This record gives sequence, structure tokens and C-alpha cells, in this order.
Amino acid sequence: MPTNGKVEQMAKSDKEDVKEGAKEEAVGPVFSYQQPLLKHSFYINRELSLLEFNARVLDEALDDRNPLLERLKFLSIFNSNLDEFFMIRVSGIREQVKAGVSDRSPDGMTPIEEMRAIHAHMLPLLESQSTFFRDTLRPALAKQGIKIANYSELTPDQKRAAREYFDRMVYPVCTPLAVDPGHPFPHISNLSLNLAVELQAPNGQRHFARLKVPNVLPRLVALPVPTPSNGHRGKNVQLLYVWLEQVLVANLSALFPQMQLLEAHPFRVIRDADLEIQELEAYDLLETVEQSLSRRRFGSAVALFVNPEMTPHLRDLLVRNLELDASEVYDVEGPLGLSDLFELYRIDRSDLKDPPFVPRLPAVLRNSSSIFQAIQQGDILLHHPFDSFNPVVDFIRAAAADKDVLAIKQTLYRVGSQSPIVGALQEAAEAGKQVAVLVELKARFDEENNIEWARALEQAGVHVTYGLIGLKTHCKVALVVRKEGEGIRRYVHLGTGNYNPITARTYTDMGLLTCSPDFGADVSDLFNYLTGYSKQTRYRKLLVAPIAMRAGLLALIEREIKHQRENGNGRLIFKMNSLVDPALIEVLYRASQSGVQVDLLVRGICCLRPGVPKVSENIRVISIVGRFLEHSRIFYFKNGGKEEILMGSADLMPRNLDNRVEVLFPIENEDIRAGVVHDVLEAYLRDNCKARLLQSDGSYIRRVPRNGEAPFDAQATLASQATSETSEITMSLSALPNKYRKYLTSYGRVDPHE
Repeated sequence: MPTNGKVEQMAKSDKEDVKEGAKEEAVGPVFSYQQPLLKHSFYINRELSLLEFNARVLDEALDDRNPLLERLKFLSIFNSNLDEFFMIRVSGIREQVKAGVSDRSPDGMTPIEEMRAIHAHMLPLLESQSTFFRDTLRPALAKQGIKIANYSELTPDQKRAAREYFDRMVYPVCTPLAVDPGHPFPHISNLSLNLAVELQAPNGQRHFARLKVPNVLPRLVALPVPTPSNGHRGKNVQLLYVWLEQVLVANLSALFPQMQLLEAHPFRVIRDADLEIQELEAYDLLETVEQSLSRRRFGSAVALFVNPEMTPHLRDLLVRNLELDASEVYDVEGPLGLSDLFELYRIDRSDLKDPPFVPRLPAVLRNSSSIFQAIQQGDILLHHPFDSFNPVVDFIRAAAADKDVLAIKQTLYRVGSQSPIVGALQEAAEAGKQVAVLVELKARFDEENNIEWARALEQAGVHVTYGLIGLKTHCKVALVVRKEGEGIRRYVHLGTGNYNPITARTYTDMGLLTCSPDFGADVSDLFNYLTGYSKQTRYRKLLVAPIAMRAGLLALIEREIKHQRENGNGRLIFKMNSLVDPALIEVLYRASQSGVQVDLLVRGICCLRPGVPKVSENIRVISIVGRFLEHSRIFYFKNGGKEEILMGSADLMPRNLDNRVEVLFPIENEDIRAGVVHDVLEAYLRDNCKARLLQSDGSYIRRVPRNGEAPFDAQATLASQATSETSEITMSLSALPNKYRKYLTSYGRVDPHE
């Protein structure tokens, strides 16, 4: 059976072997790996490693040291992550199975074996989350006055209120769909919650109907709670919720009059949601992505979630019509789709959440009259969310308003639904500046936002491009060209994360502001490569994928191996989201074999197996899952004492190194570099509260204080330091005379947007 484009792409990006003889003249010598360490036992399966990450997210929900609503948030994130895992990863493996692909992954599994392993690993996770919700979270919420009731637990008055809500809000938007010879089985949309309803007509004939639980209404229906006789609730204020699907089941007679309800059971379907875009055949990429989006909800079903109480004949009916295998059905106790619990996180109960913190504004920005003046004084490194993201927004806003700015160029990958940066770019274009923006239309699950922004930017006169055929543009780069004196100066922002002020509050990322001529020249060359026909392969400072990043990183690790052999002082610290690439894993193994001390801070997927005798005994892998999503990528090389640090947008995965435009940039300022080592890398390596250690069998154990060690939470410490510094600044500013107060909200004094 021929494979389709998606299967071929997965085989290319995830199943590829180490490429021999990686060549790039610009970064140094050529290395040829005669026989990589490709023993299957040296690698951890990518999909199982991703499930292990989700298990660590669930573990944060189970951790009673976290505030209650934060535990609820982690449970919601766990469910959202599993949805995406099925939509993207499982769907791809399933297509490989259907296509008869038998290639083995680096760890030695065939696609069929991977599907079986995923199912086996998934079952205990689903059981654990259901048990936690039923036995821990729900009772704990009730003790705090937030009760999630089953419909059977409601009082008569509350049931009347639920019925009134049904009549007023639910009934008008419901559409029961019959299934019989005249009504074919309906399409069940992706991630939708549904009821499988069996009915009996007055003549005794049985019928099946599908009822979609309306996703335009809150999943948790708020109901009134009686006021105590004293008329004052005080701390005993109650919030009462009931599941929408239970309200529906209790009132099905209104939707099926004169029919006897035999049974009704919830079920949830997950479909393949990966976009397949044949760019070479696409005349208009924007239109092609839009068409692909409309088809996303019609992707083939990959998993069915039901309650164990569903009768076998209803289960079989669903499995048959959804064209699933019995092994693709998952029994879940209690409510399905617990990602909807995030609705409750918005409750105004600060006592049940992490304490707030105030991001700081670096001193050079506080004390400068403009952001351009601040950057002229030297490179500025921002560590979000501990440093405010507002300087990044203000960088683009200032460029849009400054009469001396001639041009702005920027890449946009994920910017969110309401973007002040996009607004500033529109204003700049309308003011007559040259504005060029590369909008990545294929940013997964942000395609619709990006299509809207692309059209809005074009209407404002911005030159919008969509990147290179066959490559996602994932780098985070902004360039401002400013006339100064008789010449021009180029200002650059390079980041590890997206230009999204919302996620910048919850993701840890790094951003560099610089006016270094070499950086400016490199970024200009990069944009010519992205928007024109430039075949640029040499850069002064940047490592750019897919051109030179793979070979450059391999060369830098080889250099560390050489230092270890010559001086015995080899040291690597890599921080990233995922480590998958076999070639990079292989060279890290050889570094370990040479005695190089390797610390890997890998938040998510890690296919490298630490602790293998004579292979990876000098490698330690730490994962931190905490309040903030670890998103920054930092690569430290001791380099015989002449330390080097690279930061950027790329993880060590085949897709990043070979199929995306990525950028790694060096930190050249010695003081900034020392701060990154001490305040970030060493701090995370010290963490004994949120850190887990990867074991050689692929499992993780929580790192705990030992031998009188004090507890140390790296993220909490960084947040506390930011708040403390901001508080000191605010107190000193508050001592100013009243006549100066009006200047406190001007740029560079305080941070009013946070």
C-alpha cells in the first residue's frame, strides 16, 4: 500500500538515521560517523517519553503542596496534552500501521508495537486522573465552597433551576440526530462531547440517536445556592456546579417526546488534526491552509472515550461507525474531557492559587529616555516572565512611532488573538515605513489566528510573506533599521519564545536586544533568505537551521570532547524542550564516554538514555515541571574556560534541525553570560522541589532535598527575586515629590501594563 504524505513525513522526521558526513564549511571541520551508537537499547521511545512528560504534569496535580486551583489547572493541562498527543502523534502512527510501514524507531519499535505500548501506558494515567478527580480534587473543592455536584445530588429547588436553564439556554441549541435507514450515522466532530441515546417508541421499536453536548455553553452549569438563615455567608460562600451533559440527560424527554428513554451515555471522539499541505502544488498558501483547516474536523477518528457503564451494543455501534478498533476505545471513570475544568480556574479565589508576582524592568531600561538609547549602552537580556515582556512590545511600538526608523522586519509564529505587536506593525506601515513580516501559517493550532493577522497586515500595507517551501519558519527575530546621523543603525531582538504577551507571562523564555553590527548584518541576511532568493550559507554570529545548525552543534560538542581529552575539563549544559535527534544523542554519548560532564535540562521528550554503563554514565537528565512552562533553549559550552552560550528557538529534534528555519544566537557580553550560568542554569540544576531525574529505564523520580539540604524551587526563587526588586524600585519612586508623579508612567520608569 502506498504511503501518504503524512506517513512519509513522519518517517522522514522521526525515523531517520544519523546522516553521515554533515558538511558546513562556515562552522569548522567535517565529521563523519562511521558507526553511530544506534543500538536500540540506547534510546527511549519518543511517544512513551512524551507520555512520561504528561505523567509529570499529572503528578503536579497530585502534589498537595500546590494550591488547590493550581492542581485543578494541571489536571486540565494534562487532559489537553493528551488530546493533542492523540490528534498529532497517535494519528500519525495509526496511519503508518494502516499503510503497512514496518520501519523501526531508533529504540527498535515498529508502529504496531508503538500503538500497543501507548495503549498500555495510557490506561494507568487515565485511571489515576479519574481517581484523583473523584477522591481528592472534588472533595477538596467542596471543602473550599466550590462544589461540583452530580445531578442526583441536587435538591428539588436546584433541579428546578437546572430545568429552567435547560429550557432557556440548552434546548434551543440542541440538535438530536436520529440514526436509521433514512438517517445515516452523523459526523462526530473532533473533541466533541456527545450522548449516545437509546430510545423505545410506543410500538416497541428501539432507536439510536446522537446528541452533541453544546460546546457554545459552559461545560459546568452554575446553580444557585440557598443563603443561610442569617443572610450572611461570609467564608462559607458556596459555588455550585453541575455537568452540562447530566442536565441534558435529566431533560431528554423534552427532546424526544413520547419516546421512552432506555439509556444515555457520554462519549468523546478524538480525530486526526494534523494538517497535510502539499506546498509545491499550492498556488496560494493562504488559501490552501484555510482549506486544510476546514478539513481538520473531518479527519479520521483515532480514539473513542467512554464510561465503563456504556453497554456493549452501544459501544460496538460507535466503534463500527467510527471505523475504530476495539483497542482504540478507552474507558474513563467519571466525567470525560476534564480539560474543561479550566473554567473553574478563573474563579476569583487568590487564596487557592500561586501567589502573584510582579515582573521586573531591567535598570538600563528604567534609566534611559528611549529603548534605542538603552540598547546603545550594551546588550540587554530579558528572562521572561521574571523580566517584563513589555520592553519587547515597546521595542516595536517605539520603532513604529519613531520618525527616524526606516524599516521593520519581523517573524511571527504564534502571537495570540489580540496582539499589540501586530497593531504596532500596522501603524508603522500606515506611517509610511517599510514593514516586512513573515507570518508562519503552519503554526499548529494557531493557523486561524495567523491567517487573520496576515490579511490584516496586508490591508495595512505590510509586505507579508509565508516563508520557504517545505520549511516552517520557527525562529523569533525582529529587526529595526534606524537612521542615525549620516548612516543607519540596526537594532535586533532575538528570542527563544513567541511574540505573544499572554504566553510570555507563563512561559520561561529569553530575549536579547542588541545593536551589534554583526548581529544586524546577520539578521538582514536572514530576512533576505526568508523573503527573497538569497542562498546565504555563511553567518557571522548566528547558527541557522537547516543550513548550519546541525553541523555547528556537532562541531561545538566535538570541541568539548577535545578539551576533555587534552585538559580533563569538558562540560556541557543544555536546556531545551525536547531531545530526539539520533545524531546529537550519539555525539552526547561519545562526549560522556570521553569523560565530559553533561547536564541536560529537558522539559519534555528525551530519547537519550542516561546511566547506561560505558555509554552515558556522565550524563544527567533533569526535567522541571512547575508553575511556568519551561520553554527557553540554552546551550552552554565550557570551552576550556572560554565559556560560550547559545540561545534560540530550536530543540534538538530532526524537525527543528532539518525541516524548520531556526536560529541560535551567542551571548557575547561576559557579565550577561555569567548571570545566565549562575542565575538560570545552575539554579535549575539545584532545584530539589520541582525537578525530576530521568532514570535509565525511561522513568522519572522526584528529586528531593538530601543530607540537610534546604528546599530550593528555581522558578519560585526567580519570581520572588523579581518581585523583591520591583518592590524596592516602587518604594523609591513613591518617595518622589508629587509634581514628578505624572512622569512615573512614561517609558523606562515603571511598568504599568503588568
